[in-house]
Amino acid sequence: MSDIFIEQLVKRKRSFKDRFVFILVILMVIAIPLTFVVLATQHLILAYFIYIALFVLFFGIWLIWFVRSHQNVEFEYQMVQETLVISKIIAKRKRKELLRIDVRSFENLESASTFDYKKYNFQKMLVAAADESDDKNNFYAAYRHAARGMCGILFCPNEKVLGSMKPYLNKDIVLKLFYHRDR
Repeated sequence: MSDIFIEQLVKRKRSFKDRFVFILVILMVIAIPLTFVVLATQHLILAYFIYIALFVLFFGIWLIWFVRSHQNVEFEYQMVQETLVISKIIAKRKRKELLRIDVRSFENLESASTFDYKKYNFQKMLVAAADESDDKNNFYAAYRHAARGMCGILFCPNEKVLGSMKPYLNKDIVLKLFYHRDR
């Protein structure tokens, strides 16, 4: 059998929460320095607060850039032989490995549209999908971790990644996922 190396890059979509935080930061960057300048011009506080306002404005511009770039998140799935590696890439600069798991340990791998949540009591769930609400393209994987108990993964692999998992998965999972049959 030849070596298997498949990788896929998935860009996470910005959520409502991300947009809300970004707008809130912009409003704060505008409001705080403006308040200092207005108070300083009305002689309610010292004129030195104009310098503080200028410093806060420059810091705020950097903060806007920082928040926006750190909301640029991608997930990378790598299949190396029987091992699935999921990494998180932030702003195309920082990479953090989130999970390294042998796919033979999966107790279930199923499409998000047919997955039964009540069947599993997940102690930890790793979300590494482009859009959490996309049931058509997302898949759930359930596995048992020695220290944490039952854990789950929500991710959106393409056909190549799923195909590379196929030889290593449990036969019941293969029948259900690829042939749409229950044993």
